[in-house]
Amino acid sequence: MLKWSVIFLIVAIIAGIFGFFNIVAAAASIAKVLFFIFLVLFVISLFTGRSRSL
Repeated sequence: MLKWSVIFLIVAIIAGIFGFFNIVAAAASIAKVLFFIFLVLFVISLFTGRSRSL
């Protein structure tokens, strides 16, 4: 998930360099959404991940 977020961020940066501002907005918003989904899933996995039972 984080990989896709980084890919869309790179697409947004490259599109910004070439002046495609509509693509920049779309790619940046997709990257932001994917990053927050990754963050939520990461926090959930921290709480429900492998726990040691003593």
